[in-house]
Amino acid sequence: MRIVFASGKGGTGKTILATNLATFLADQDDEVTYLDCDVEAPNGHLFLKPVITSREAVTIPVPEVDEARCTRCGRCGEFCQAHAIVCLGNAVLTFSELCHGCGGCALVCPEKAIREIPRGVGEIARGAGGPVRFVEGRLQIGQAKSLPIIRAVKRYVPRTGIAILDAPPGTSCPMMETVRDADFVLLVAEPTVFGLHDLALAVEAIRKVGVPHGVAINRAGPGGDGVQRYCAQDNIPILVQIPEDRRIAEIYSRGDLAIRSFPGFGRWMNELFGRLRSAVRS
Repeated sequence: MRIVFASGKGGTGKTILATNLATFLADQDDEVTYLDCDVEAPNGHLFLKPVITSREAVTIPVPEVDEARCTRCGRCGEFCQAHAIVCLGNAVLTFSELCHGCGGCALVCPEKAIREIPRGVGEIARGAGGPVRFVEGRLQIGQAKSLPIIRAVKRYVPRTGIAILDAPPGTSCPMMETVRDADFVLLVAEPTVFGLHDLALAVEAIRKVGVPHGVAINRAGPGGDGVQRYCAQDNIPILVQIPEDRRIAEIYSRGDLAIRSFPGFGRWMNELFGRLRSAVRS
């Protein structure tokens, strides 16, 4: 089972629910892997506190031109839609920061004057946070493209057991790449006007890829019932509602798991997973 925790914006409590559910299931002797795909700002490690056992670099291939063989025909630049390589007069310029690593420029070069060299864009860390298997992607500072890191993280989605993927917030390409191939997407939302607006955008994006989805409402209570009414009108299941409680916020601020110290949190996680399992099976 591949469950993606996503949100229309940051700060909704997506990672809180993802890490607590992963721990709850692992405590029940389920085989659970938590994969942090929020590679620009991963923070699942703050709660799971994993022991890291391996690290590996993530690279993409970028072009290097052999000036002696290059005839300046310009076919490489004509092919590259990202403008990462251009032929200007007698010079061929490469801009590795723009390169998507597709390798097309090397394929179309008639003189075979282009070879690809690896450029580091990030890192994958693996280990375990107690009984939870842990995989984290981290984008290198100064890099702009997170998709290669997310794809590298997803290579470690296990064939068996339960995979919980923590997606980047928003509705852009990084979130959609995380959602691809998921069995279910849980959209975590706050019951506010802004939360409702961003939830609606996220629902619209998820519907375009046809992945089953539902909603978890975090900090339910004082924000009104706009999210509940929206979900009822659009036939979107609400799988769990976590009430507004200062004690949960204090646990979160310490980097602790609510399931370990807040009475009743385990019951909410049990309720959430029961509904997730039913939704996936249906």
